[in-house]
Amino acid sequence: MKLKKRLVCLAMGLLCVMGIPVQASAISEDEVKAPAAVLMEAETGKLLYEKNPHEKRAAASITKVMTLLLVMEAIDSGRITLEDTVTASAHAASMGGSDIWLEEGETMTVDDLLKATVIMSANDAAVALAEYVAGTEDEFVTLLNQKAQELGMSDTVFKNCNGLDEEGHLTSAYDVALMSKELIRHEAIFRYAGTWIDYVRNGATQLVNTNKLLKTYEGITGLKTGTTGQAGSCISATAERNGMKLIAVVLGSANTADRFSSAAVLLDYGYANWAMASPETPSLPEVPVGKGMSTSVGAVTESPGRLLVTKGREADVTSELVLEETLMAPVKAGQTIGTVRYLLDGEVLKEIPVTAEADVEAVTFRSAFLALLNALLSVC
Repeated sequence: MKLKKRLVCLAMGLLCVMGIPVQASAISEDEVKAPAAVLMEAETGKLLYEKNPHEKRAAASITKVMTLLLVMEAIDSGRITLEDTVTASAHAASMGGSDIWLEEGETMTVDDLLKATVIMSANDAAVALAEYVAGTEDEFVTLLNQKAQELGMSDTVFKNCNGLDEEGHLTSAYDVALMSKELIRHEAIFRYAGTWIDYVRNGATQLVNTNKLLKTYEGITGLKTGTTGQAGSCISATAERNGMKLIAVVLGSANTADRFSSAAVLLDYGYANWAMASPETPSLPEVPVGKGMSTSVGAVTESPGRLLVTKGREADVTSELVLEETLMAPVKAGQTIGTVRYLLDGEVLKEIPVTAEADVEAVTFRSAFLALLNALLSVC
């Protein structure tokens, strides 16, 4: 079976080199060994694969993705710094499961607590960070749920900040992908998520990353694993190849081997089938303006950025410009005067508004008189 798979991959690779787009076969049910999973392209947020994406489930330490998001936002806003010293509370030190054995009153920098939370999945370190950001874990959990609502995570309710099993603490594969997508916008997280081994307590405590894909999967960048009795084995795996970032979420696998193999299958599927295209923005003509102080106005639009397409079709994206034939004054800068559509085989991939570059006043007796007067004065 492995030889057959390698031959198929080799054949697909040769076809792609020859410029022939190839769509890989769909993922079979038994290849994703989990009750719930999704594959998301991180830039567009498009789902490339889904299996019970909105099923509400415990997600164990993948909860820490949202905890880390709020910590990174606090750092970026200047409310806390990596060098800040945090004192562990009795509550933080009381956490069970995966931890770094914080003692009440022990001090550690935010940087070291981030290392422990991301690399070692330390529950006590996560609580210490939460308390430092919000004062108490309860207050931090309120912020977690507020952020979940902002991100549209309708399947999620947080009860704690580290993912230990608790009644009503639930999320979904889709929601995990949403919060993972938001977290990896903070590129500093990869300094921790991509580290295999590190140390805290001046080298006395070794941290070994729980994400074994760091050693086995090409392009892996993170992100977070989780395991509890209720959640099973879970992972949100992020990877990047040829500028395309993917997020594979696997919830509820029976064991760690299944979660890693399922995540790898999802990522392989994504990279075999899709790529990012970077179409050029079309040149925009001046648009005629009727009854205005100017006879035309410039048109502007934003770059389309990168668009998700079937692999091998990157060069086939076309653009279609639709503009108003004539505008009637007054025209306001920023006023929508058309659209640019980016298409592949007739399907609209993205539509971006075209706007007026400047104001154009309507002609009035006063404006015409002032324009004439200025013209006469300039001649004199």
